[in-house]
Formats: sequence, structure tokens, C-alpha cells
Amino acid sequence: MNLTTKRIVPFISFLCIAACIGDLLITYILGRQYPGYNHATDTLSRLGASASPVSNAISVWWVILGTVFIIFAIGFGIRYRDKGKTVIIAALLIALYGLGEGMGSGLFKADRIGGSSSIPAIIHDIMGGVGIIAILILPKVIQRLFPEEGHRAFYRLSSVVFYIGLLSTLLFFTRYAGDNILGYYKGLWQRITLLNTYAYFFVIAIRMVRPAHQNEA
Repeated sequence: MNLTTKRIVPFISFLCIAACIGDLLITYILGRQYPGYNHATDTLSRLGASASPVSNAISVWWVILGTVFIIFAIGFGIRYRDKGKTVIIAALLIALYGLGEGMGSGLFKADRIGGSSSIPAIIHDIMGGVGIIAILILPKVIQRLFPEEGHRAFYRLSSVVFYIGLLSTLLFFTRYAGDNILGYYKGLWQRITLLNTYAYFFVIAIRMVRPAHQNEA
């Protein structure tokens, strides 16, 4: 890393780690301020809906969170810019996650009017869907950047993250299959997906600040 990269990348990595931890804490704390809200059975989007008493606070936070993830994507691209076009794809996927699941959730509330989704809610869902797809694909793209030969542990971790993310996302979408016990716990599946994503970001952020020879595992 050159001098500029050495100064910028550690800050961006720390910012990402702080944002991930902060999001887990903030959503939990604000959820406690919403009477009747259940983290296991209610989605995060319900916190940001207009009927929520913490709607404005969580919406502002999600915009900040999405911005941090976009900055993290830029930092990732800077750190590994010597790895060709694949790093651009990986950085774009991280940015799309920040744009969709972060800023999209904050700017467009998941409100329902007369039992139907409002236009902002439809945009919210579309942007969130794009973010989810992006983060599901990311580990497979990362594996192209860091192949098993030379990065065995990280390569295998990427596989684990991919399959956990795929399973938890599929479980989350059982909510659209009518009344069923799996769909009832949609909040739990969403939070498992979140934890899986943030754990992966944490590892990526740590690797970004380590010397190259220490990442050969």
C-alpha cells in the first residue's frame, strides 16, 4: 500500500466495523422503544414505517449506515485496485448493498395503505431486494479475488457465508408463503442474515489493513 492508501484504508475499515456493531446495537435499542415490537417475529422495516415511534431516528441512521457501506466499497476498491476488474465488481456489490438495504430503507418507508403497499414501500422492497442479491453474490466474487490456493481459510469462510446467507434469506422469504411457522419468525431469519453479512464485513475490513503476507490464509 502507498502512503495515501495506508492512511485512508484503516480509517474506512474501522468505520465499517463501527457501523456494523452500531447497527446491531441501535436496532436493538430502538426496537425496545417500540411497544409490542418483537425482534424475532417483526422485520426491521417495521421499525422505519411511519407508524413506528422510532421511524425518523432509524431512517436517519439507515441513510448514514448505507453511506458508510458505500465508502467501505470505495475503500475496498482502493485497497485491491491491483486485482483487476473483479475487484470493481466486488466493490459495486458492497455499494449496492449499502444503497439498497441502507439508504433505500432509510429514504423509503415500508408503509401499507388499505392493506396494500404504498409506492415508497414498493421502492423500499425493490431496493432492498437488490441489496440482498448483491450481498448473496459477494462471497462468490470474493473467492475469485482470493482463490483457495493461497487463501484457504478465507476461501472456505466465503463459502460458509454464502450458504448461511442463502439459507437465511430463503427462510426469510417463507413469509410470502402464507401463514407458516417458518415465516412467522421472519425477524429472526433477517437478523441471522444481518449477522452473517456483518461478520463477513468484519473479516474483510481486518484483512484490508493487514500486510499482504498475513492474509495468505
